Amino acid sequence: MIDKILEYNRQFVEDKGYEKFLTDKYPNKKIAIVTCMDTRLVELLPAALGFKNGDVKIIKNAGGTITNPFDSTMRSLLVAVYELGVTEIMIIGHTGCGVQGMDSNEMLHEMKKRGIAESNINLMKHCGIDLNSWLHGFDSTEDAIIETVDLVKNHPLMAPDVTVKGYIMNSETGLLSPL
Repeated sequence: MIDKILEYNRQFVEDKGYEKFLTDKYPNKKIAIVTCMDTRLVELLPAALGFKNGDVKIIKNAGGTITNPFDSTMRSLLVAVYELGVTEIMIIGHTGCGVQGMDSNEMLHEMKKRGIAESNINLMKHCGIDLNSWLHGFDSTEDAIIETVDLVKNHPLMAPDVTVKGYIMNSETGLLSPL
């Protein structure tokens, strides 16, 4: 499949398909969005919110949440604010999220089935990583988004004049509901 993607890419560049996407690194609408990596949102989220290339910074991860105040998502938001002029942040969860109810023990079992050695798992534990906490999902998407909004708003390095709000998107219709 990757070879087909690379062939498509070569043709895309040769045909100058990129020209309609040209923009700079600064978001036109001065908004950063943290959202889930769910495949249903790839085109639905920007279409449902009226965004085009260059309008916003979109940061995606599993669950669309921030679980640690010093993780890469929080770092990306700080870069967006201080380097790229973002003044508003939207935290957008969605219905039917796969991270809701995710079980860390089940994931560890799947890792072992796929060939991850018990010694590797033990090494993580020895290094102080609580795999059960790190790989655990959340019980409520709404609560996880509210907690993430609170974490971002109250982060010691977040500018107090940045607006931070949370939402849930319907994964089928794109309807955005504020929290």
